[in-house]
Amino acid sequence: MATCTRGLRRAGFSSAAAILSAVLLSGNPLPAEIPAKPNIVFIMADDLGWNDVGFSGSVNFKTPNIDALAKRGMIFTQAYAANALCSPTRASIMSGQYPARIGILAPACHEPDARMKAGLPKGSDPFNKCVAVISANRLDTSIVTLAETLKAAGYATGHFGKWHLGPEPYSPLEQGFDVDVPHTPSPGLPNGYLAPWGFPGLKENAPGEHIEDRMASEAVKFIEANKDRPFYLNYWSFSVHSRYNAKPDQVEKSREQMDDELPQHNPVYAAMVSSLDDAVGTLVKGLETAGVLDKTLIVFFSDNGGVNWPAFRTEAADDAAKKYADISPTSNAPLRGGKASIYEGGTREPCFVVWPGVVRPDTKTDAMIQSMDFYPTLAAAAGAKLPDAQIMDGRSFLSVLDGNSTRHREEVFGFLPHNIKVNGQVPAASVRQGDWKLIRFLHDGPAQEPRIELYNLRDDLGETRDLSAAEPARVKSMDARLEVFFKETGAVVPFPNPSYREDAVK
Repeated sequence: MATCTRGLRRAGFSSAAAILSAVLLSGNPLPAEIPAKPNIVFIMADDLGWNDVGFSGSVNFKTPNIDALAKRGMIFTQAYAANALCSPTRASIMSGQYPARIGILAPACHEPDARMKAGLPKGSDPFNKCVAVISANRLDTSIVTLAETLKAAGYATGHFGKWHLGPEPYSPLEQGFDVDVPHTPSPGLPNGYLAPWGFPGLKENAPGEHIEDRMASEAVKFIEANKDRPFYLNYWSFSVHSRYNAKPDQVEKSREQMDDELPQHNPVYAAMVSSLDDAVGTLVKGLETAGVLDKTLIVFFSDNGGVNWPAFRTEAADDAAKKYADISPTSNAPLRGGKASIYEGGTREPCFVVWPGVVRPDTKTDAMIQSMDFYPTLAAAAGAKLPDAQIMDGRSFLSVLDGNSTRHREEVFGFLPHNIKVNGQVPAASVRQGDWKLIRFLHDGPAQEPRIELYNLRDDLGETRDLSAAEPARVKSMDARLEVFFKETGAVVPFPNPSYREDAVK
């Protein structure tokens, strides 16, 4: 287990009492008897779709532990990742900022050469109408992370699982965490989920050991070691990202229980979801055994939408997975799209928050939140001071958690400036205002001009009826709002490809 204690990069953190006073004066009151410095456990799955768990509607994917935990808290039906790809969302959680502001816009943070800012090449392949952004690939250590802010408030900090925001000197150990297991910059598991995994600092206990079993047991050790002080635990699972494989007995069990008539019917993926669920059960049991379950705020979230194309064809890790090569890992229906898509299936995530004494159990909210909002929310819950000099795009939703409000964000932005071959996504940006969502495909028109789509999500959750022609005034207003977003965040925006040829063949 890699450990390290780091000095703070920012000063000026005030007492919890002063923070609580400031929160009250801001009009965002906390409950009268809010628990002092709750432990915080942030569970984030990788590529888990909106409907991949029982509490949000899945039938074939069995998640009893996750569902039981969700009933202890508040389910968010309109929780959004900041991006439809993993590293940008992870960066948004750690920084409280839009990926467009940070420059991390693609899952490129495992690349060997550090690139601290986003940029644009001079041109692109002739079949692309638009020149895509080159993403930054490291989370800059000048950013004060959520872990650093909580550490300054007296929290022990531990990260377990996938990071994908850069290797040393940009690893969790340089970004505010005392503990990082397995301390890897890897975007996933090159050999699959069953040992040997190939992580130099993490030896398997036995051949075939599942990585989530091991990560959960390591996380429980952290809980036990810090049960007498407040702690912040990131459990950012490797599941259910490629490469795809699972425990053979769970695959067989899933196959026997599978209803092949339902959209979600890949038994290997179902077994992978089951292992994620087992890990959550282990974490909850560990908190209970340590006597801190009722003192712990738990977040459950996913970094982007589920993979809804036959990814097993190229990313199967064993013969069992290859057997189901033509079945998509999941379906995000009724949402359109999935991972790497600007549509709802790319960024709307399964989410709930458990906080004994604050959040009423077995509740739901339609309040819109986005992944940047976790930073100020968790900092306020901990009585921690936000860094003075750092722009905070996130907004605390404590008033939703404590039942004082049913609304949060009025706008949600998306920015996906990439040409993605596997699903046909072209560079695009989106803004949601209330029930309305506008998408600008940046230079996808016949003459490489922007192309606009407009949907009413209340009436058309699946984004099937483009209303842009019928709502010209709304289109003009919302499209102008995108321009403001680009300017405010300093976004690097793609431009028309001068090398584009209409007759070019991919």
